[in-house]
Parts: sequence; structure tokens; C-alpha cells
Amino acid sequence: MDAIYLGFTFKVTPKEPATEILIAELGYAGFESFVENEEGVIAYIQKEEWDDAILKDIFVLKSQEFEITYSFEEIAQVNWNSEWEKNFNPIVVDEKVSIRAPFHEDPNLEYDIVIEPKMSFGTGHHETTHMMVQHLLALDVKDKKTLDMGCGTGILAILAEMKGAKPIDAIDIDNWCFLNSIENIQRNNCQHITAYEGEVNLLLGKKYDVIIANINRNILLNDMAVYSGCLKREGVLLLSGFYKKDIPLLDEEASVHGLNLEKTLERNGWFSLKYIKKD
Repeated sequence: MDAIYLGFTFKVTPKEPATEILIAELGYAGFESFVENEEGVIAYIQKEEWDDAILKDIFVLKSQEFEITYSFEEIAQVNWNSEWEKNFNPIVVDEKVSIRAPFHEDPNLEYDIVIEPKMSFGTGHHETTHMMVQHLLALDVKDKKTLDMGCGTGILAILAEMKGAKPIDAIDIDNWCFLNSIENIQRNNCQHITAYEGEVNLLLGKKYDVIIANINRNILLNDMAVYSGCLKREGVLLLSGFYKKDIPLLDEEASVHGLNLEKTLERNGWFSLKYIKKD
């Protein structure tokens, strides 16, 4: 029997950063899947998992900084592919990388990443993923052992392999993301990526030339020491998932662990940093 879902349509003003915060909070509260649109986001939760108290604990809904309204409907069966076909447009980064679904036409760029339409984070639409792609385009990763931490759909790991990186580990704590990464790795015929479901403890005893971590400020701060410990000397750490006000905290923690800031990117209020391991 197919699961019955509740679909909540949230209209968010201004859309960012409220939508990103909302998706994160809803994910922790049990919502499974999300489709962003021009007005905000549609969030899905299985009816049997729903509790009327869930939204009372979503703090961003109480914020005075944003106006968020919502409606919901019961959905007997969610056709995820249909939802994505309606909402997912192909992305092009610097006229070099295309990120698209199988139903999109190949634009014949240098790097073409095809992802199966599923509800994982990291489709390339978000500013943080876009900037991480830009970092990778500028980086020589040939034969570099690479980690994509918090891999989401696996896009960044896939691009790293396309640029010659190997071997590559792709790790995400979320089961849906882990499974979707495996599917996308196979779809893009990648041979050097291994996906893992788990968190930072999986890194103990490992060493990398390049670490990619597109997560959020608090996790990055908490795990900075581990990232640094896993980086080889002159290794590269790419971070994203935060705002300008977060940079001093991140930079202070990075400096403590022998990481030197080399490059900063900004896109629509979001920031990304490139560090080099010196000690």
C-alpha cells in the first residue's frame, strides 16, 4: 500500500535565508522531502508521522524577520519525478558545468552532471553548491584523494571525479541522501567514489588532499579540528553554508588548527571559503 503524504506549501518573504532555515528545521522535525519554488517551498511528510504539535517547534515560523504562511493537503501518492519535472530547471555554472535531470537536454559543456530527480539537498540551485562548484573548477584535483562531507546528491564528488580526483569518499548522515548519492554516482558512471552513511567519526585515521564540506556554521565549527587532522600538509579545505557574520568565528577556529584562508566567494549573501593546511 502506498504511503499517504501531507504536502505543506509554505510562502516565504523574503525567500532567503528563511527558506533554507525552514527546510533544515522541517527536516529535523520529520519532513522527508522538499521542492523549492519561486514563492518558497513545498514540504512533504508521511501522514502517519504527522503530529499537530510539529510546527509549534519550528522557530523560523515565529521569527519577526520573515513572513511565512502555509496551507496543506493530503496526497495519496507523491510522484517525485513529476514534482521535479515541474520545479527543477537545469543549472549552468560559469559556462563550464551543467547540472541537469535526465529529462533535460545536454547543453554540451565541459562537465555534464546528470542527477536522478529525488528530494536530496545539493541540486546546484542553492548558492552554496554553486560556489563549491566554482571552487572545484579553479582547483587542480587530478589524482587527489578527496572527501565530500555532507554530500547530499553527490554532485560535488561527481564533479571532483570528472576533474580527475581519486579516490573519493562521499559521506552524509541522511539515509535519503546516501541512497541518492549512490544512484547519482552510478548514473554518471563514476568509478572512484565510495558513498558512506554516517558522520564525522568515519574520518578517524583517514587522510585527504581535498576536503569539501558544504554543511552549516555550527557543524563546521564543531568538526573543524577533525577536518584539519584529516588534511595532508598543503591540503585544501573548501567550506560553505554560512553568512558573512559567521566568517570571523570560522576563521578563528580554522587558524587554531593550522588552516590559512586563501580565497573567499560570495553569492546572494551566502559565503564560501578556501583554506590551505600549513601545519
